[in-house]
Amino acid sequence: MSTPLPLIAVTMGDGAGIGPEVVVAALLDDAVLTRCRPVVIGDARRLREAARVLGLDCEIAAVGHPRDAEFTPGRVNVVDLGLLPADLPWGELSTAAGGAAYAYIERATELAVAGEVHAICTAPLNKEALHAAGHLYPGHTELLAHLTGTEEVSMMLSTEKVKVIHVTTHIGLIDAVHRIEPGLVERTVRRGHEAMVRAGTPNPVIGVCGINPHAGENGLFGYGEEDEKIVPALERLRADGVDARGPLPADTAFFLASRGDYDLIVAMYHDQGHGPVKVLGIEAGVNLTVGLPVIRTSVDHGTAFDIAGTGTAEAGSMVEALRQAAEMATVPLAPAG
Repeated sequence: MSTPLPLIAVTMGDGAGIGPEVVVAALLDDAVLTRCRPVVIGDARRLREAARVLGLDCEIAAVGHPRDAEFTPGRVNVVDLGLLPADLPWGELSTAAGGAAYAYIERATELAVAGEVHAICTAPLNKEALHAAGHLYPGHTELLAHLTGTEEVSMMLSTEKVKVIHVTTHIGLIDAVHRIEPGLVERTVRRGHEAMVRAGTPNPVIGVCGINPHAGENGLFGYGEEDEKIVPALERLRADGVDARGPLPADTAFFLASRGDYDLIVAMYHDQGHGPVKVLGIEAGVNLTVGLPVIRTSVDHGTAFDIAGTGTAEAGSMVEALRQAAEMATVPLAPAG
């Protein structure tokens, strides 16, 4: 009996952005093929153009299904949906690219739900292009929840120095404070705990941020939101053996996590978590959607229209996203003999 390398669907993202470039560069990285079997869901012609601007000599091989892919050095396998126009410019908003990016994710999700791939790894999409194409989702997180029929998921960002999961994400700050309640906090922490255990940390220490400056400082700031919305969740979690500590002042929590005091930080709203993570390690950061029935990781950067097509995009985040997808994927044992 042996465990094959996980088969990972890599969505190409918005074809007008840097997605095609980081995908090609990452799939040609020597370390990637030792960890997984990646197959792009995208556009073969655009990947060939990306290889050209990168100055890379490789084979972009169209396959009908991920199971048909062959994995050899210098070869990039792609399920070619052929949705992009031949004259698509780099670095410009495109309805066609937004629609294609949606189709890549839809196909990858179908494959993952059917068990035909073991994880999904996504290159960045452009929200404005996605909306222009008629797909009104704030981002990958909400789109994947819709496609898998999942009511509630969490966004988790992972870097070498710090990992953070968000209680709320793509909503306004006032709306976020209203939405936070003990049940949501508890479910978010549990999803983070499960993800950390799955990734190899059996007993994670989890730091939970407060909402107000200094976590309210015993009622000095705010209107008791920490006691009302967070403390009851922490009490239930600790009663179940989850090492969740807080509420913590957010301005020190990330420093403490970066030196190793916490394995995971729980942020209450988008910028509370994203700001520190992007300072501490965006170059190789990874975005995970936690709570889906499938494993999904992503680069922690956008489409970077300003440098798309120049061959200067860094692929480190995509390489790391593939590594974490492979690490978290569950692959059935192959029959002996």
